[in-house]
Amino acid sequence: MARTVIDVDDALLGEAAEIFGTKTKVATVNAALADVVKRRKREAFLTRLAEGRLPGLTGPAAPAEALPVPPAGPGQDVAA
Repeated sequence: MARTVIDVDDALLGEAAEIFGTKTKVATVNAALADVVKRRKREAFLTRLAEGRLPGLTGPAAPAEALPVPPAGPGQDVAA
C-alpha cells in the first residue's frame, strides 16, 4: 500500500466514517474508495445489461401472467 499525503475535508471525512462505521481516517478513505469503485462497476454493468450488450443475460421478458406465483407464506392469506 502506498503512503500518500492529501488534504481531506474533515466534515466529509466525519460523515463518511459514520456511514461506513470506520474508526480511522485510513479505513474511512479506503472504504469510500472501494464504495465508489463498486458503485461505478455496478452502474456500468447495469448500463450494458439495459443496452442488451450481455446476450447471455438478456432476452425477451416474460409477460407478468406467465411468471409463477409464489406460495403464500406463514400468516399470509392465500386469497389476497
